[in-house]
Amino acid sequence: MSAQKNESFRWLNDEEQAAWRAYLTASARLQQQLDRDLQQNSGMPHAYYMILAMLSEAPDRGMRMTDLAELLSSSPSRLSHAIRKLVELDWIRKDADADDGRVTWACLTDEGMRVLVEAAPGHVTTVVESLFDRLTPTQVAQLREISTAMLQD
Repeated sequence: MSAQKNESFRWLNDEEQAAWRAYLTASARLQQQLDRDLQQNSGMPHAYYMILAMLSEAPDRGMRMTDLAELLSSSPSRLSHAIRKLVELDWIRKDADADDGRVTWACLTDEGMRVLVEAAPGHVTTVVESLFDRLTPTQVAQLREISTAMLQD
């Protein structure tokens, strides 16, 4: 691919280009592995697992839909679609906010908690084997530092 020289922005140098491509490939492969393993072992995609996990950690196992979408870096419409499926499975229920009828809460049901607890060991095993077993303790600390820096606004 031929790129025209444009001096109005900085191109990636060779090291940055190699790092960027490795990051994209590694991230995609990890997401694919998580999805594949969760589908195979628990019958759910990784996105559903993350919704259940975030709700399990919330006070009273519930969150405002807008807060959950932000936490998961998801669009409200994409989250709403997933929540509909999870409601059909009886893993989540939707509650209206008592003070503001425009606000909807997603709440983890007992069945959803049971499914999450059952899926968690396989999910964690995949994360450990696919990521952390391949890194030194120093690299784990660097990964956290890099990820935290990327999340800064």
